[in-house]
Amino acid sequence: MRVVADLAEVGADMLDEAGGKAVNLGVLLRAGLPVPPGFVVTTDAYREVASAAGLDALLAGGLDGPALAARARESLLAAPVPEPVLLALRERVRGPVAVRSSATAEDLPQASFAGQQDTFLNVAGPGAVADAVRRCWASLWSDRAVAYRAANGIDHGSVRLAVVVQEMVPAEVAGVMFTADPVTGRRRQAVIEAAPGLGEAVVSGAVNPDRFVVDMGIFVGDRGIGRVLERRTGDKALSVRPLPGGGVERVTGGAPAGACLDDDQVLALARLGARVETLYGAPQDIEWAIDGAGRIWLTQARPITTLHPVPEGQDGLRVYLCFSVAQGLYRPITPMGVSAFRVLASAAAAEAGFPPTDPLAGPPAFAEAGGRLFVDVTGVMRSRVGRVLWPRVLDFMEARSAVVLRGLLGDPRLSVVRRSRLPFLRRVARVAIRHRVPPRAIRYLIDPRVALRDAARVRARLDAHLAAGPPAGATAEARLDHVLRLLGTRAIPLAPAILPAPAAGFAMLALAAKLAGDRVTGDEVQTVLRGLPHNVTTEMDLALWHAAARIGAEPAAAEALLSRTPAELAALHRSGGLPPVVAAELAGFLADYGDRAVAEIDLGLPRWSEDPEHVLGVIANYLRLDDPARAPDVVFARGAEEAERMIEVIGGRIGGTRGRIARAALRRTRALAGLRELPKFLIVRVLAAARRQLAAVGEELAARGVLADPADVFFLTIPEARAAARGGRADLRGVVAARREDYRRELARRRVPRVLLSDGSDPEAAAPSPEGQDALTGTPASAGTVTGPARVVLDPVGAKLEPGEILICPSTDPGWTPLFLTAGGLVMEMGGANSHGAVVAREYGIPAVVGVAHATDSIATGSPVTVDGSSGVVRLNGG
Repeated sequence: MRVVADLAEVGADMLDEAGGKAVNLGVLLRAGLPVPPGFVVTTDAYREVASAAGLDALLAGGLDGPALAARARESLLAAPVPEPVLLALRERVRGPVAVRSSATAEDLPQASFAGQQDTFLNVAGPGAVADAVRRCWASLWSDRAVAYRAANGIDHGSVRLAVVVQEMVPAEVAGVMFTADPVTGRRRQAVIEAAPGLGEAVVSGAVNPDRFVVDMGIFVGDRGIGRVLERRTGDKALSVRPLPGGGVERVTGGAPAGACLDDDQVLALARLGARVETLYGAPQDIEWAIDGAGRIWLTQARPITTLHPVPEGQDGLRVYLCFSVAQGLYRPITPMGVSAFRVLASAAAAEAGFPPTDPLAGPPAFAEAGGRLFVDVTGVMRSRVGRVLWPRVLDFMEARSAVVLRGLLGDPRLSVVRRSRLPFLRRVARVAIRHRVPPRAIRYLIDPRVALRDAARVRARLDAHLAAGPPAGATAEARLDHVLRLLGTRAIPLAPAILPAPAAGFAMLALAAKLAGDRVTGDEVQTVLRGLPHNVTTEMDLALWHAAARIGAEPAAAEALLSRTPAELAALHRSGGLPPVVAAELAGFLADYGDRAVAEIDLGLPRWSEDPEHVLGVIANYLRLDDPARAPDVVFARGAEEAERMIEVIGGRIGGTRGRIARAALRRTRALAGLRELPKFLIVRVLAAARRQLAAVGEELAARGVLADPADVFFLTIPEARAAARGGRADLRGVVAARREDYRRELARRRVPRVLLSDGSDPEAAAPSPEGQDALTGTPASAGTVTGPARVVLDPVGAKLEPGEILICPSTDPGWTPLFLTAGGLVMEMGGANSHGAVVAREYGIPAVVGVAHATDSIATGSPVTVDGSSGVVRLNGG
């Protein structure tokens, strides 16, 4: 057992022995970077002390949270330091040292654990160092460290602690440096914060430091010339200074009026930061100090874990629009889900006349980063037509993204290079002619029943394709070939086969609004869209409501649902223990809508037919609705009646022939616009069919030992699964384990940029945000005003929304909409006036505001809010 190792001996393969901080310092030392010399008390010493303190018994005792933390700290502080450690300290400690915790789950790419364990500065003498080491061990069990591990899904028993002991740097100036801007995300732009004395004042946030921003784009190692972009002098009212006999003191006042670093020092720090970033291949969070002789020392380096990954793309500035967010999906998509979208995107490009070279790789505009889908819109932004058209389209789909894109139009790096409109018009005409869009739209306007018959034929053809899948005994390779046919030829043509109908309907809505002019308000026009027929999503929600109503007619069955959690109900479903009426209603609903799911565009996630936990939870929510006037079917029917009355009101205000034309146009809107949800529903059915085939592929690969579990197939790509099916690789379990860890980490990411630049910048994050407001603004989505208690929901599965509560959420897709039936109002962080959530909210007559920045962070569950769906204002505290 080795209890001590020199830092210069610590390599990247010693994480379990030395912890993350010591490994990083060792890597820096080995690279010749200026790190104070020292040693590490290894995890073997901690393991011995933890065993003597009885930590294994504590962990097995069922304690959790603060109780576990307090008992563990108490036990470790009472345990003696092993004699080999004391001997090493007596031999090695010669002067003041810094004693720093180095946990095995610390300073890692997936979790920095910054500030979770303790550091002790200017510790003098072996005895004091031994006490500091003991307190570092105990800090592994601080309340904040225990909570952090729990939040990141890290097993308490798997983490151990080493302790770094380094010569103390008598710092004249110290601070932190980020080699990428931690707020905007811009790479190669260093942010340096500095203050006199030890760096503790800056790291702890106890001082307002000097701040410098440096362009690192032209640094190459120690060569090159940097440029200071920004200098901001802080008051530096406090500094931390070492005491002669050990320990530190906090000194107030006495700081120089000017900056504590000159430009030469700032650039020297940035050059050093560039070397560290190059060494690790990723942006770094660095702590540094400058001694009295002017020498720079690195005291710590860790990855910046909050930066969103950047898609790999072409040279030069690229602009990426997050397709995931535009679809209402913040969570990452599984690798197989991403791979499926590559094929779908290739099929869409081929429909537009641009077939990619490799359909499995996707078209050049397709990009992926952090498990999210992005579209490279640089060409659009540099086209005269694209600049005008694309933001206007996003105004209806995802309004905040449109705002961000418009903010980039003045960037000289995105100057217009495509001025002619003809190429765009030719492409549009080619697609329209190929799918006979104009004549079909005219036919549908003449007789909307033709649109319904055509839609029924499309559904029937798809049913036939899905039923003609591989037989039960088909090989994995045959199933994958079928998946590629489904994704490559069946899914994408569904949209142009149906969309002419709703497009014609919305064109008639625009015509009526034009005829009405200022005699009709926007809210009155939107009222026509309430209670639209033929919307597959609202039909689904109402079908679930009717199922709940039939269950509610049997008190025993209703009580069985209300007295259990959704997870318990799902377990009963799997065991066949649900009450008969519940089992029957659930089976009937899933027969029609079992291919749907929350985040349903990711075929890597289970469908409701596989796991109906969310559906059962929603049914239980419906059973709590006891006001007959607020029953969803009643509300929906009332909305349809209001829409019909509004058609007459609008026609009457216009009067004459124009009024009759407006009435006819609005009736066509109601007859056709509801079909807008059908293409996505059918594509989701294709994805579900592909998922079933891939699940069978997973079973074969798991039986052959290629995968540990059949579900692991969804953490492969289609090419990888095909190669494995052909016997190309014997074991993919390690690949899957690494991807599952990446996926788990990305699930915890709270911020996903709507627009991302190739230099890492998040333009929306870079924009200043107003402070001190008592109201939030967004895009008006559904007219009306309502006041009620807020309910912040980040994941609809298992969410409990009481009738009348205001639903505050980051985004929605059809899997969320059953919650709308009991919501009093809706506030979404994403979306535009024609996004999915906005459309469904209007149909139910729920006041809604979408595209509200930071709504889930600014509004607390239970607080009263007022939603004004006409003005787009959300007033906090019910004001």
